[in-house]
Amino acid sequence: MAKATEKIIVGVDGSEASIEALRQGQRLARATGARLEAWGCWEYPAGYEGYLAMGVEGFAHEAEEKLERAIREAFGPERPRDVVLRLVHGSPRTELVDGSRQASLLVVGRRGHGGFAGMLLGSVSGACVAHAHCPVLVVHTPGSEVSVA
Repeated sequence: MAKATEKIIVGVDGSEASIEALRQGQRLARATGARLEAWGCWEYPAGYEGYLAMGVEGFAHEAEEKLERAIREAFGPERPRDVVLRLVHGSPRTELVDGSRQASLLVVGRRGHGGFAGMLLGSVSGACVAHAHCPVLVVHTPGSEVSVA
């Protein structure tokens, strides 16, 4: 049984791989008794100062909708009670690595857009593997095949 303070953080960007990461994270959280937090990170786009006149609340709202949509795709219309949503302002790489200081596990998806025949990790998953302060589980898109030849 996990300690009450243990948690699993799942980085969610709305991709199929992050939706599968949610499923795997919840499975592991339930098995260990850890709390599951689904993190949706968002940033202002480059040159956001031009958007200030129109308002910047839309960026956070869009990220929140993407997070909610991913939760529905992962678990259906009823969000599991043991899944906590967290909207985080900042770079996903920076925020997930920083958040890993208080996590027992960090789970991220790998969309397979890396180079060398798709074998390299993406920028977020690679940064998490290299710099996280806890173990990292990298989840592939369901049905994806990884060739190592």
